[in-house]
Amino acid sequence: MLRDNIQTAIKEAMKNHESERLNTVRMILAGIKEKDVEARGKGKECASDGELLSMMQTMIKQRQESAKIYKEGKREDLASKEEAEIVVIREFLPKQLNEDEIEKVLKSVIEKTGASTMKDMGKVMSVLKEEYAGQMDFGSVSGKIKTLLG
Repeated sequence: MLRDNIQTAIKEAMKNHESERLNTVRMILAGIKEKDVEARGKGKECASDGELLSMMQTMIKQRQESAKIYKEGKREDLASKEEAEIVVIREFLPKQLNEDEIEKVLKSVIEKTGASTMKDMGKVMSVLKEEYAGQMDFGSVSGKIKTLLG
């Protein structure tokens, strides 16, 4: 489904002469192909949607960091380009969970995995990444897990 959406977005951007959008979607497609090659090296046919969503989350983080640096360097033109790419990438991600939903999911996964100490954090994170890829920022979620397990 995700791959089909990317292909459709490329065709639409080409038809509508949206060069910036086209470049961003092509960049996502290049990342997908890279993940597929990596997956074939591990004996899989192609990368899973979870892996692709995780890759796109990483792309967003990279652009957020770049935009911040550009703003600090008074390069608003480059910062706005990075922010525009973030908007396009987010179109392909599932709906982001809000704070209350994240809290419920964390408690549910902790209960489901039987996690009780910080040593169990890896189990919780692996389930979250498998089932909720692209729906939450795992960097900020890790702090919440520590609080719940601590």
